[in-house]
Amino acid sequence: MPLPFSDPIWQKPPAAFAFRSLIPGGQRADVVIVGGGILDLSTALHAARFGLAVQVLEAGEIGQGASGLNGGQVIPGLKYDPEWLLEHFGSERGEILVNFAASTADAVFELIRDEKLAVPFVRDGWIQAAHTETALKAAANRDRQWRNRGADVRLLSQTEIAALTGAQGYLGGWLDRRAGVIDPLAYTSELARIASAAGVKIAEHQKVIRLDNNAGIWRISTEGGAELQAKAVILATNAYTGDLLPGLAETIVPLHSFQIATAPLPSDLAAGILPEGQAVSDSRRILVYYRKSAGGRWCSAGAAEWRCRPAKVIGRISSARCSGSIRRYPESPSKSAGLAGWR
Repeated sequence: MPLPFSDPIWQKPPAAFAFRSLIPGGQRADVVIVGGGILDLSTALHAARFGLAVQVLEAGEIGQGASGLNGGQVIPGLKYDPEWLLEHFGSERGEILVNFAASTADAVFELIRDEKLAVPFVRDGWIQAAHTETALKAAANRDRQWRNRGADVRLLSQTEIAALTGAQGYLGGWLDRRAGVIDPLAYTSELARIASAAGVKIAEHQKVIRLDNNAGIWRISTEGGAELQAKAVILATNAYTGDLLPGLAETIVPLHSFQIATAPLPSDLAAGILPEGQAVSDSRRILVYYRKSAGGRWCSAGAAEWRCRPAKVIGRISSARCSGSIRRYPESPSKSAGLAGWR
C-alpha cells in the first residue's frame, strides 16, 4: 500500500522518550520556552547549565515540526558573504556575524561529539554547483573571501564536479569541507534527552493558548489546562506561532518548500551518483539540493518564492540535475517531509 505523501523521511527510534514533565503548580520558572525544536531545546540546555529553572512547552511532539522534518544539511555561512556583511553592518557587528556564521557547523558537530549524541552524520562537505558563468564567478568570489579567513574550502573544476556528482553540465562549483549532513529528527530528539537530563522540564502536547504579563511576571496558559508563571518567555515557534503574540506572525515570510526521497537505490545506480552523505545545492529559479541518505535513498528538496503554487514547485524538480536518476528509478515511492527548517 503506497505511503501517504506527508509521511516523513526521518523516523523516531522505537525507544524514543515521551516528555510530560511540568514544573509543579505554585513554583515559578526562570524561563518558559514555547516550542520543542532545535532552537528551543538548545536554548533550554544552555540555560539549565547556567543554573536557570527552565520549562519547555511543545504543542505536539518533539521534532514534529520543521526541526525534525528538514533535509539535515548543516552548512556554515549565511546567504551573504563576509565582505557584504562587513559593508552593510560595519566592521564590528559585521565581524561578529561573519564569525558566528563560520562557527555554526562546528557547533553542531562538536555538540554531537562532546555529548555523545546518537545522531547519524557525515561530514564530507557541501558542494555548491554552478550551472552558468555568472554562478561560477560568484562561487570564485565566495571561495576567495572564505579562503582569506582560513576556511577549508576550494573551487571545483568542471571535471571534478562531474566526478563527484555524477552529473554532466555543471561548469564547476565550490566545496565547503566544513559542512555535513545529519539526521535532523535524531538530533532534535537527542537535544531533548540531554536537556531533560540537565534538569529542563519538557512537556509535549501542551499547546500554549495565552500569554499575559503582569508586573514583570509572565503567566502562561495551555490548552491542556496547565497554568505556569515565569520571569521570561521565549517564543521559538517559527511558522507555528499563529496569533499567540499579536504581530509576531506578521514577521514570518511564507515559502513553499518540498522534500522527496526514493526507496533505497539499486547498488549499480547508487554507485555512480555521489558519495553517501555528500550534499549538493544547485541554485536556479529555485534552490534545489540533493544527496544520498545513509539508507541509500536519493533525497532532494528545495524552496521557491512564496507566490509559486506547490504543484508548480514540484513540477520544477524535473529541471534539477538529479532528475535523470529519479526517472531511471520510477518505481520509487515519493515521500514528503514538509517544511524544511534547514537546507
